[in-house]
Amino acid sequence: MMPQSNLFVAAPLNVEREAELRNLLASMNVVPGHVDPANSLFPFAHFDRLHFARFLILQDQTLNDIHSAYGLPRQNYPLLFAFIADVDGGADDFRKEVAARANSGLRRIFSCCEGFMPDSDLERWMKDHEQPPAAAYVNWVGRSVQQIHEDDSLRLALESYLQNNETLFAGKSPQETYKLLRDFARAENLAGRLKLTDDEPTPILWWLRKVIHFFAVPLLLLALSPVLLLYLPIFIYQLRTREKRDPEIAPRPEASHEAELAQLEDICVTNQFSAMGSIKPGVFRRLTLIFLLWLVNYAARHFFVRGHLARVPTIHFARWVFLNDKRRMIFASNYDGSLDSYMDDFINKVGWGLNLAFSNGIGYPTTNWLVLDGSKDEQKFKYFLRRHQMPTQVWYDAHPGLSAFDLKRNMMIRWGIDRSGMSDAELQEWIALF
Repeated sequence: MMPQSNLFVAAPLNVEREAELRNLLASMNVVPGHVDPANSLFPFAHFDRLHFARFLILQDQTLNDIHSAYGLPRQNYPLLFAFIADVDGGADDFRKEVAARANSGLRRIFSCCEGFMPDSDLERWMKDHEQPPAAAYVNWVGRSVQQIHEDDSLRLALESYLQNNETLFAGKSPQETYKLLRDFARAENLAGRLKLTDDEPTPILWWLRKVIHFFAVPLLLLALSPVLLLYLPIFIYQLRTREKRDPEIAPRPEASHEAELAQLEDICVTNQFSAMGSIKPGVFRRLTLIFLLWLVNYAARHFFVRGHLARVPTIHFARWVFLNDKRRMIFASNYDGSLDSYMDDFINKVGWGLNLAFSNGIGYPTTNWLVLDGSKDEQKFKYFLRRHQMPTQVWYDAHPGLSAFDLKRNMMIRWGIDRSGMSDAELQEWIALF
């Protein structure tokens, strides 16, 4: 099994070259929101372990909220530029690959950032500007780009074989149908018309780190439990005091902002989402969010690894990343369906989780006891999220047209072909996948 990892490189943008950068990024697209995978600056399609990637300018439109809500001075953070990617294997290997194979294009792009020099070591520069995620989610750990493409080719070949040989399959039992399909797939594989490769071995160090992390976090919480229990009444008092007085900032976003975002969405079944905002002032909110995302990351790493984040099945990849000494945070994801359906999925199925992750942000709809209300005020929540969303200048999807549901179905078809035997009930379920 080849595990997945992510890359998040962010650096201050030279504002005098912002227009130049925007033009460079626009040249990578066929139309806004629709990248040319073989563009000359960064030929995404040449990287066969890359699932999703984006280049975007992190232009936070809500920096004045801290003054509006708390009367504190506006923080004029440097304008940032980010390169975000979800890949098979390690981030170090991917960073090395892109530095070798897209060197000139990345140099042109990153030359618009502060501190990037013509003689900069590109790989080292990206490493130095990498922002590790506070929490990260992968829809199906171990499902590689290669496997996704092979599984889809297998499904298409089997469906075509079924459609073109209706008389052959007429009246056949599930066992007979399965045998015909399996024999066909194996013959196509032997002939080279289908490629069905074995999984790569799981890296031993990845397994070791995962096992250590799985046991270390509960043991640490157990060791800290006396202190945490003693602090709990104080935490509740601090939380409730703030929840009652923290103001909401959730006006309807400007029509021009919504139109710019809408132009980049719903081009295909899968969309991208990038939202950024400031954390409520004070150590309490910052430490609370750090702790909660630490728990979210643990759950996503060990429990939500087979197609669902809590009860939401439509997210391919997601990550929460702190910026500016943990005073701001960006959430970036790749999801299926429209933004409205995406938000409704979360509100209806795991609204408490939204409150845990985002209620420590300035202006979030009022929560009670950290997990109640908040996102349940649907209109305010949607306005809040849309207002913090940023347009993505360049976005790449290695498997366009395939939803998370499609990927799981195709994988189950592949599993059936690889299995040595199934019961009649299992065969009925497998045949129903076509």
